[in-house]
Amino acid sequence: MTGRRIIVANRLPYRVEGSGSAAVLRPSDGGLATGLRSIHEQGNSLWIGWPGAYSATREARAAIDAQLADARMIPVQLNAKEVKAYYEDLSNGALWPVFHSDLGQIPLEMKGWKEYEHANRKFAQAIIAHAEPGDAIWVHDYQLMLVPQMVREAMPNVRIGFFLHIPFPGPDVFRILPFREQILKSLLACDLVGFHVPAYLQNFVANVRNVLGEECFVDEIRTNNHTTRLGVFPLGIDAGHWQRLAAEPAVQSRVETLKQEARGFKLLMGIDRLDYTKGIPRRLLAIDRLLERYPEWRGKLRMIQVSVPSRESVESYGTFRRQVDELVGRINGRWSTEQWAPIHHIFRSIDEHEVAAFYRAADVMVVTPMRDGMNLVAKEFAGARIDGDGVLVISEFAGAASELGTALHVNPFDIDQTADRIHEALAMGEEERRSRMSGMRERVNAYTSTSWAFDFMRTLDEAPGTGAMKVASEHALCEITALVCGGRKRRPLHIVLDYDGTLVPLAESPEMAAPGDDLKELLCALSRRRDTLVDVVSGRPRRDLEAWFSDLPIGLHAEHGIWSRPRGELDWQSNAFTDLRWKEAVHRILGYFLATTTGSFVEDKSTSVAWHYRRNQDDFFGGTDFGEYKARELRRTLSDVLASVPAYVLPGHKVVEITAAGLSKGIVARSIATDPAPIIVAIGDDRTDEDIFGALPADAITIRVGGGATRARYRLDGPADVRALLARFVEIPVAAGK
Repeated sequence: MTGRRIIVANRLPYRVEGSGSAAVLRPSDGGLATGLRSIHEQGNSLWIGWPGAYSATREARAAIDAQLADARMIPVQLNAKEVKAYYEDLSNGALWPVFHSDLGQIPLEMKGWKEYEHANRKFAQAIIAHAEPGDAIWVHDYQLMLVPQMVREAMPNVRIGFFLHIPFPGPDVFRILPFREQILKSLLACDLVGFHVPAYLQNFVANVRNVLGEECFVDEIRTNNHTTRLGVFPLGIDAGHWQRLAAEPAVQSRVETLKQEARGFKLLMGIDRLDYTKGIPRRLLAIDRLLERYPEWRGKLRMIQVSVPSRESVESYGTFRRQVDELVGRINGRWSTEQWAPIHHIFRSIDEHEVAAFYRAADVMVVTPMRDGMNLVAKEFAGARIDGDGVLVISEFAGAASELGTALHVNPFDIDQTADRIHEALAMGEEERRSRMSGMRERVNAYTSTSWAFDFMRTLDEAPGTGAMKVASEHALCEITALVCGGRKRRPLHIVLDYDGTLVPLAESPEMAAPGDDLKELLCALSRRRDTLVDVVSGRPRRDLEAWFSDLPIGLHAEHGIWSRPRGELDWQSNAFTDLRWKEAVHRILGYFLATTTGSFVEDKSTSVAWHYRRNQDDFFGGTDFGEYKARELRRTLSDVLASVPAYVLPGHKVVEITAAGLSKGIVARSIATDPAPIIVAIGDDRTDEDIFGALPADAITIRVGGGATRARYRLDGPADVRALLARFVEIPVAAGK
């Protein structure tokens, strides 16, 4: 990568302290700032973000601007009205609860979308003003999800990456957003989109499929002329920093003070921003339940809950603070004695030295968010435990839980289970504590915030990006033809063709798509060449292919390759035998979709069932194709039903087909003779043909007909282009020596 790195985040890694003539710029701490700083400090980079709201004299402001310029920071200025609408109302008031799947916190009216667009435009304009072709732009988090598409439209030749630092919700929750399509389309303008854990990536893919109708192939989503790669990059911490911090004499002194104040009690710690996603009320209830179920801990433990002020201007956060305070008061009122109170609640910001001391002093760290993108507190706790002791109780809904397998995992919605796990942590023997901590420390030391940043940027550099697919055109026809001609020599030509949507246009019903004489003559001319083999691989049943092509010297493959009739033979042979008991359940499900989708019909085949909706003309949601909407609903339903049976779903053009597992058109591709190695040309138009493309050798000429995601090397517009290409093949001189 020869271009610069341009980091784009809502906030710059600096904050202004003081006001008036005393306003000064200070660096900010945190896992994100630390990880990105490792990229920025290499020198060939810019950092674009909002410096925050501050009041300063003209001289102080000039000094701050000069410091930012020296640090290669580009400030994006937002006024108070923009911050209120874009940041507080829309980003934190609406997007935050939706992305954390907390439906109870979603406001009655989602305000601020226009201001969100406007603020994103400001960030995009700052990027466009400073970026150059060849630069790599890395955009961060939910506040800036519209930036990628805005930049892509103005600068098609830059690389754009996006990383989401919070969870991505499932389709049923994400679809709540009125602007869901705009968000997804913008993120698909990126070359790489990153998430903390696989579950968030899978939710993103499910939303792209259900909202936009696009499919993902392994880790890529291909739309028109652009490929978006998806990846999992769990954010780490600066483990060395926390180890050094924990070893400082001042921190160790504070640890001793905390232990003395605990007077021999077991010390439990919780450190969180005061946010409703962090699970603080349920955590407190778990302490209440612990004391109720395990009376031996009464008077023998102390829970310190640090709640760092957060978004105090958002009304729901003020209400939440009162709820926490009232709960602490009620629990302490129930269990306190003259000498002891179980919960000590601290509501203030604390510096990292005090945080490190809390980590070191804790017997048990309790990290139990309802939903969290990663949660670096859990990793910092492990990083700071240079003594190798301590127990972590962590919510299974925190992103970090998938990495910290030796912690005690809990479902924070299950108060009894959480209380039991805390009891287990408190009673755990030293050998087990140290063994579990060793596993966690090994992980946080191995994958740090710096390795996270470099891992993402390396993947962005390698992503396919724009231009990976060739656009359908007369030029493409010439290029493919020239490629076949140039490779002939003594090599035969093997052509593998789909039927519907490839050789003939899609028809309203299968029986209306019979081939005309011109198509049969073309296939006959190709197949009678002494160096050319032709196979038609279709989802159609045997009877159709037999009726249409039995007189041609070509290979026929029905039901996506389940049945084959090799060229020169009269009998069909089965390529597999499988358990088909799932078909009965599928037929029951399809009954509902037949009844609710006008014009749809079911085609039953020997090893598959197809639901066609090409006759449906209904509109939905202001013009959206209703058949496509129902197809997405069907795919979602089937993905759950078929999770444990030997069958899978193949979405195609105006059809959803359910077929036996392990059976696909790839069977035919894998049967192609390799001695002598032929020049292979494979042409198809839908998801089922991707199995052929994927099973062929890397040098095969693979061609996608029409739009949609594909792994093919080329595109053609439609069946007319396919026939034109085949006609060119007829005119190519035969291979020598035949």
